[in-house]
Amino acid sequence: MSVQHDPVQRADFDQVMVPSYAPATFVPVRGAGSRVWDQSGRELIDFSGGIAVNALGHAHPALVKALTEQAGKLWHVSNVFTNEPALRLAKKLVDATFAERVFLCNSGAEANEAAFKLARRVAHDRFGADKYEIIAATNSFHGRTLFTVSVGGQPKYSDGFGPKIQGITHVPYNDLEALKAAISDKTCAVVIEPIQGEGGVLPADLAYLQGARALCDEHNALLVFDEVQSGVGRSGHLYAYQHYGVTPDVLSSAKSLGGGFPIAAMLTTEALASHLAVGTHGTTYGGNPLGCAVAEALLDVVNTPEVLAGVKAKHERFKTRLLQVGERYGVFSGVRGMGLLIGAVLSDAWKGKAREFFDAAAGENLMILQAGPDVVRFAPSLVIEDADIDEGLDRLECAVAKLAGA
Repeated sequence: MSVQHDPVQRADFDQVMVPSYAPATFVPVRGAGSRVWDQSGRELIDFSGGIAVNALGHAHPALVKALTEQAGKLWHVSNVFTNEPALRLAKKLVDATFAERVFLCNSGAEANEAAFKLARRVAHDRFGADKYEIIAATNSFHGRTLFTVSVGGQPKYSDGFGPKIQGITHVPYNDLEALKAAISDKTCAVVIEPIQGEGGVLPADLAYLQGARALCDEHNALLVFDEVQSGVGRSGHLYAYQHYGVTPDVLSSAKSLGGGFPIAAMLTTEALASHLAVGTHGTTYGGNPLGCAVAEALLDVVNTPEVLAGVKAKHERFKTRLLQVGERYGVFSGVRGMGLLIGAVLSDAWKGKAREFFDAAAGENLMILQAGPDVVRFAPSLVIEDADIDEGLDRLECAVAKLAGA
């Protein structure tokens, strides 16, 4: 028997929610695969993936099964105890990556907070109190806590909240010379997104990551990769660092890891992890059995040759059509990204109008994203069917045609 709820509508948002979001005018209520239905019963195709979270779309049978089975067993015991799903998930992450140790938490910001605290603690323990400086990239995004938003290279998110965390420098992304000029023996970490997500879906150059690795080694700094958005199959590899062949010291993972259930992980080596001894860092919900059961089931599906190869093939399907649409209507100057994290860069005539594309797409029953004002972003399910890709791109073309007055 289904539970009866009081009716709610989009207008209620403006009455009861903190106004830190401006959500779409419709309210999704149900999803299956890459299709979503709103309150009126309208069916939409989902190219947004919950901002690169819904790695297996909506209501994937493997995730529903894992969640419901675990829900009948054990929800929460805290980290005073461990639990089986957490141990299984951590072992799978270790087996699949460079990592030897895992810290489980709830969000990308928490994973990055743990990574940055670890970097400062390692430097403090090994080299003393003066080695605490962190270098990050302009236009980067690492979360919304005071520490992570300070490391993020977008002042619009960090201004106006009092004194910022000290010792953080920003240099242009993909600029190895700038990084070389900024790094010193006071640097404890260099933080890089292998693919800048919020900054415009911008992949790193191989030479940039290789150079960053060498500079970190030279200056006894940790190389931290923020793979919150690029990780868990999104690039066509389980993690994007594997595409580049450049191994970080610390990696943060979230978003796709839980397929919609809030869970995150910081991955690192045994030697570095030893600096977070008992009591130095923690989380109430991190590693809870529900999230870990879902994430383990998701990894079992995503970390397979078939799914990862499919992500690369689907990238080409998207890119080919987006370039055609861009050329036909003069709206995109290029298409970039990796796997199913794709950015269509708006041409000069359309700069600053990404929100218009979002709204126009919604009008054609299509959910998309933007990455800043100049890039239309797509981050669909990693297992989205080709028929849904084609139908969604048809809808996108209809939206673009209307915008362009064609």
